[in-house]
Parts: sequence; structure tokens; C-alpha cells
Amino acid sequence: MIEKKLETLGIELPIPPTPAGSYIPAVKTGNLLFISGQIPMENGKVMFTGKVSDDNLEVAQKSARMCAINILAQIKRELGDLDRVTKIVRLSGFVNSMPEFSQHPKVINAASDLLFELFGEKGKHSRIALGVACLPLDSMTEIDAIVEFSE
Repeated sequence: MIEKKLETLGIELPIPPTPAGSYIPAVKTGNLLFISGQIPMENGKVMFTGKVSDDNLEVAQKSARMCAINILAQIKRELGDLDRVTKIVRLSGFVNSMPEFSQHPKVINAASDLLFELFGEKGKHSRIALGVACLPLDSMTEIDAIVEFSE
């Protein structure tokens, strides 16, 4: 069902990005899946880089949406089927922003909105959205997730 929704939206899940450091992309414990921070990577390349400001808010939203798509790719790799997701529990969103930028929630909304659209009530989650001085590989955004799943 979720994969059909993705298809309808014209979204094809990429091969999940590999870690850029000494960690693993996901950890399962009980019925929770912790997805490590995902940056806007596609085919091994960071697609959205640099500082976020009021002038490039829409580009930053595309970056956040791509992070969510990479989160979905990691979930699929770990669980084999996105329909096993019973709840998106939490997102933590980080925005590589200029000091005067204060619209971090608007940036991360692009990721949240995609998850709401795909999962409905199961996609409603808690969240933080904050600005940081820099992110790995100069990416505009990084988002991690906690997901509940069924066996």
C-alpha cells in the first residue's frame, strides 16, 4: 500500500546511502527501528549543500524531503516492507542555517508532510527542528527517525 502511494507520488526509493562515519544506518531493538541521520544523498552525491536562509527556503525544503525519502529507503532495507511500519514515532531535523534564519520548522515540515501523506495517522510524529552551524559534507539538512514496526 505504501509503495503504491510512493509510485503515485512519482517517488522511487534510492539504494540507501551508506554511512559516512563509524556507525550503522539503522538499529532494531524490540519493535523500534532507529534510523541514523540521513542527508540529501543521491547516487553517492550530496544534492543540496550550503547554508539555509530566507532566500533558499524552498530548496531547503526539497533537501528535507530527500532526507525523508532516504529514511524510507533505510526502513525498507531493514524491514523489507514499508507496510510493516505501525508508527513514525519521532523525527529530529537539523538545518545548516545562517545565524539569522529562524524558520527551521518550515524546512523540516517537508519531511513531516511526506510521512503524513504516506502513512496517514501512523505518520503523525513528535519532532524537533533546529538550526546548526554546519552539517556533514556541508549538507543543507539532516534528519533521523524512530519508527515502530510490526513483526
